[in-house]
Order: sequence, then structure tokens, then C-alpha cells
Amino acid sequence: MKRLENKVALVTGGSRGMGAAIVEKLAAEGADIVFTYSKSKERADEVSARVSGYGRKAVAIQANNAVAADILHAVDTTIQQFGRIDILVNNAGMYQYKLLEEYTLEDYDLMMAVNTRAVFVASQAAAKYMEAGSRIITIGSNMAERLAAPGGLLYAMSKSALIGLNKGLARDLGSKGITANLVQPGPIDTEMNPADSAHAAAIASFTALGRYGKTEEIASLVSYLAGPESSFITGTTQTIDAGFNS
Repeated sequence: MKRLENKVALVTGGSRGMGAAIVEKLAAEGADIVFTYSKSKERADEVSARVSGYGRKAVAIQANNAVAADILHAVDTTIQQFGRIDILVNNAGMYQYKLLEEYTLEDYDLMMAVNTRAVFVASQAAAKYMEAGSRIITIGSNMAERLAAPGGLLYAMSKSALIGLNKGLARDLGSKGITANLVQPGPIDTEMNPADSAHAAAIASFTALGRYGKTEEIASLVSYLAGPESSFITGTTQTIDAGFNS
């Protein structure tokens, strides 16, 4: 029997990058998957096909993480399709590079809606259906604790808020046997931050290991936190950044 056999996971932002790797890893471990995507149905279909290749069920839902109703729809659809939610992975997010004087209030509202409010909305909605042993795992950023260069003010702020949110979730849900943990990746090789970009060598030099991370490495940590071995871990911040913040 696989570690996550008979479990149902909802992953936001699961059609590319770290999200797609997380979806595939959880499916490989035995979970059925509901995941959201923002734009490309073609990519979502490709991820669904990979889930099916593991003999698991996949449901892809187009959703805008800035719209609370879309997030609630994803939770409702998970319950309609499978009758339960055992694992919630709050992965969807956005990044915007601007200096302080360039930001607008619209930038602020959007960043907080996508990166912070959406996590609260999804967690609150999913927790209503979760039973003891369920997991809430949120993907933050190591930039919440160290901003090594100008231009990431709002992003860092929105991700920093997740530290407090995660601790609150752990306290509020601990009596129900539900754990909540925050994963803070450093530089990971994705389309948004490729390891062969013009700035990649400089970014990698900030790490102790001198390299970018792989999406599979993030997915493996998430899978561990989603499984039975992590039952005594909650309220924690798991930084996975090759020593970038050390």
C-alpha cells in the first residue's frame, strides 16, 4: 500500500513548475488529485494525464487565485467529486519586481490577494471537511526571511504573512488532529526563474551548495509533510533553499 493511498489532495496552481511536480509526486504516492490552473488548459490536461498514468484520478479546475469565489469553488468541487479533502497544498502565487516608488495600491491588493488571502480562504474552507490526520501545506518563500536585493518588497511582505498564518492554523486545528506547515523554497529551476537565466549564476552563488533547486526536491518535502511520518510536525517553517538564508 502506498503512503498516500486513498487520500484526496487539493493543490492550487498545479499545472506547472513546483505545483505540477507536487501534483505528480502526490499521485505517485497514491493520492487522487484536484488541482487548479490559471490559464493553460493544455498544460492542465498534460498534468492530468500524468496523474492518470499512476492509476489515480485527476480533476483540473481553472481558477484565479485572486478571486475568493474561485478558490471556494475548487474546494466545493473536491468534495463533490471525492467526498473528502485529506491534503491541501496552497501553492499558487505570484511575483512582481518593482522598486518602492513604483508600486501602486492595485499592486499591493493583488499581491496580498493572491499570495496571502487565498491561503486563508482555501485553508478555512478546506478545514471544514478535514478529519484527524489531514494536512495543510503552504508554499511560501525564503524571501520572507531574507531579501537579498531590492525590488521584492511586496512579495516578501506577502510571504512573511504566511509565517503567522501557518502558526495560527496549527494552533486552531491542532485539537482536531490536523497539521499545518509552511515550506519556504529558495531559487528553484522553473520557467519563472530558470537556472540558465542571465542572473542565475549570481543567484546560485548566494546559496551554500552553489546551485538551484529542482522542483522534484520541493515535491519530495511536500510529500513527506503530507504523509503519516510527519504526524508530530505542525506549525513549522521548513526552509529548503540550499543554504541561501544561512
